[in-house]
Amino acid sequence: MPASPAPAPLVRLVKLTRKFGPVTAVRNVDLEIRTGDFIAIFGPNGAGKTTLLKMVASLLSPTSGKVVFSADGSSRNRSEVGYVSHQTLLYNELTGRENLAFYGRLYSLPDPDNAASEMLLKMGLREAADLAVRGYSRGMKQRLTLGRALLHEPRLILLDEPYTGLDQHGSRILTEMLRSLREEGRTVLMITHSLAEGLELCTRVLIQHRGRLVFQSDRDAVDRAGFENLYFQTVER
Repeated sequence: MPASPAPAPLVRLVKLTRKFGPVTAVRNVDLEIRTGDFIAIFGPNGAGKTTLLKMVASLLSPTSGKVVFSADGSSRNRSEVGYVSHQTLLYNELTGRENLAFYGRLYSLPDPDNAASEMLLKMGLREAADLAVRGYSRGMKQRLTLGRALLHEPRLILLDEPYTGLDQHGSRILTEMLRSLREEGRTVLMITHSLAEGLELCTRVLIQHRGRLVFQSDRDAVDRAGFENLYFQTVER
């Protein structure tokens, strides 16, 4: 019997380019993201990674090229994307429960209060649910931010340096949560400087340098030591 055709990608980036005046932050990026992918993008500061993620999230418009979301070729819908940026953008005077319930109402969830309670339990924040977020640790805020991004069951989850500012304990908790997302078959695109966690979690690995994707591979095809050498040789050119 003939082999079944590969499923259509969830998201396609086509010649995606973004300029800021004379500076080209992202240059002619082509990428297919398929349902269930957990993609880690590595690269030095200034490589254009955050700009790339913001265009996928529809927070920035490309100078040229396009982002095509879904198999039918339609434009992406921001409600289908969960985004975790460098900044938590939480309301510090509200409790964790109030933060999530507020966003649940923004997403028109049928029962935002119950959705908030369930997500707090999943994120291991039930005991802190009714405390003001200003008293949360960095790790607790990061978990709450991830919970907010997952609240509306997005098809694609975008993570921009989720390990920034976390201690070893917080990093371990976050890794376990991201591993659960991978095992659930969630589709994730993550920017990280953490080679250890990124390589442990991802199913595909990319390197972005000077705006371009200069390396793409399935995770199973690379070993950690060899990838580290390749990474540093690539970004030091």
